Amino acid sequence: MPGSILGTSVRRVEDRELTTGASTYVGNLPADGVLHLVFVRSPLAHARITAVETAAAAAMPGVVAVHTAADLDLPAHHGLMVVNPDVPRPPLATDRVRFVGEAVAVVVAESVAAGVDAAERVEVDYDPLPAVVDPEAALAPGAALQFPGLGTNLAAGVRSEGDALEGAEVVVRARMVNQRVAVLPLEGNAIDVDPTASPLTIHVSTQMPHGFRDQAARLFGLERDAVRVVAPHVGGGFGGKAGMLAEHTVAVGVARALGRRVRWVETRSENLVSMPHGRGQVGWFELGLTREGRITGMHARVLADSGAYAGFGGALAMGPTYVMSQGVYAIPRISFDAAVALTTTTPVGAFRGAGRPEATAYLERMMDLAADELGLAPEEIRRRNFLDPAGFPHTTLPGARYDVGDYDLPLREALRLVDIDKTREEQAARRESGDPVQLGIGIAVYVEITAGGGGSEFGSVTVHADGTATVSAGTSAHGQGHATAFAMLVHDRLGIPLADIRFVQSDTAAVPRGSGTGGSRSLQMGGSAVRAAADDVWEQARVRAAELLEAAPGDVELTDAGWGVAGVPSGALSWAQVAGAGEELTAGLDARQEGATFPFGAHVSVVEVDTETGRVTPRRHVAVDDCGRIL
Repeated sequence: MPGSILGTSVRRVEDRELTTGASTYVGNLPADGVLHLVFVRSPLAHARITAVETAAAAAMPGVVAVHTAADLDLPAHHGLMVVNPDVPRPPLATDRVRFVGEAVAVVVAESVAAGVDAAERVEVDYDPLPAVVDPEAALAPGAALQFPGLGTNLAAGVRSEGDALEGAEVVVRARMVNQRVAVLPLEGNAIDVDPTASPLTIHVSTQMPHGFRDQAARLFGLERDAVRVVAPHVGGGFGGKAGMLAEHTVAVGVARALGRRVRWVETRSENLVSMPHGRGQVGWFELGLTREGRITGMHARVLADSGAYAGFGGALAMGPTYVMSQGVYAIPRISFDAAVALTTTTPVGAFRGAGRPEATAYLERMMDLAADELGLAPEEIRRRNFLDPAGFPHTTLPGARYDVGDYDLPLREALRLVDIDKTREEQAARRESGDPVQLGIGIAVYVEITAGGGGSEFGSVTVHADGTATVSAGTSAHGQGHATAFAMLVHDRLGIPLADIRFVQSDTAAVPRGSGTGGSRSLQMGGSAVRAAADDVWEQARVRAAELLEAAPGDVELTDAGWGVAGVPSGALSWAQVAGAGEELTAGLDARQEGATFPFGAHVSVVEVDTETGRVTPRRHVAVDDCGRIL
């Protein structure tokens, strides 16, 4: 077999386009004849809409149309997931607005500038209503209701039974806030819809092209084959570009109503108020221990802010945050309550780990509080409670089935690299001397969940008559290096140079199916499918080479010289000779994985803290992670 390049350093194959400006994003597709959308957005967090006047805007130069919800009659719907089926979001606000930035009307114009000018002439009369922007306040008695018909701001919740703290000798408690964050990819949302193409063609900056196609087809009553979705280069996703958003629905609706191609490219100010935010949790945790520092149980209550319309991010508290709440520790009992609150704020979705980092943040903070209470070093209390490496695979109380885990290994290495003894000596010396600039040492140990729930992913490999190859996958890259990683897998199996491997992705007309990218699944799911397809092509090639060499397939091998008979140094066939001797060699299949995998690691951070000014200066941060085979 050719020599393996997995784990070695290679030059990324996709970077030339990205670094020379030759790459195509939605916003720089050819714009001949395209109409531009500009949204009129609410400046209020909560208000009744009493009137919308569009006549003046519609009469302005360059304006083709101005639409409100009544004009388009678009279906209200949820995003990627449904938290509460009773509160779908209308693509354009109908009777009221529920967060600052909600779209009330859309201007369709021949240029963005004309659209912006016209949007300023749309007059909306608002009757202000009380705003509730804090999830705790939203569930307080008498709080203003976002949906009066629902009768509550509680969108969803779960409650556990039993007393997880019974018998604890020491209990530490804390209220912790995992603050709301803006997803903020370099490229915001963008969509270009051409209803004159057959099938209807949507170029969109999304992490999940096939899912977007399916949702668009369902919302507009179309067959899946009647919709083509293409995600060109995507300038970052991070969870915020999962699913079909309200503005996407409006773009498709306007294009179909006018029979003309339309485009919307989100401005940065729009991005900050309209792209779903992330995190947004408040946690009340109680950790029970013996006086020797052994955990006896944990009780957790987590309140998730879903924002307006029960954004699916609120449900992450009931899902990944709960599933990963045990972390790396042997915790005999866990009780976990979760609630999802509606607030008059931007809907909350996924961001960078989506519920899982929140669980780690809560648990690791509790371990530090327990160490302080019991007078133990933070690494010592962790070691006393780590799950035993000999006990894997291990199923946690919340139901996660950890595959492997030696959690003290990365912690030991991180402490060694940071020279913890010397660092603590310096910390003690500063405290003794009364130095206003103190030294802080932070420790965290985590376990991650990747490809949560398992499932399947599509991958294919085709070797053409000229000896080059095309690889495709149902994943969708937005900066991670999929083209390089998947090409490495194919090269490793088939020996075809990286420069001769073309990568195809994110086009529902070219890739038959796929789940897109999210949840840290691309390489282990899509990569496994590509590797399996390469294995299939390898076997096809061996059989054909055997025919050409007049040998038994079992006697044929692939070396750096090509396909030849084992032990016969001369007469090897190139890929072009083998693939060109008949039809292209191709395989496309799905790789299936039952359940998730659970990589782990440890981080140690050393910072200086000026106790007089509060200024924090990072000194060193060491991360030791279980990353498996590196591509």
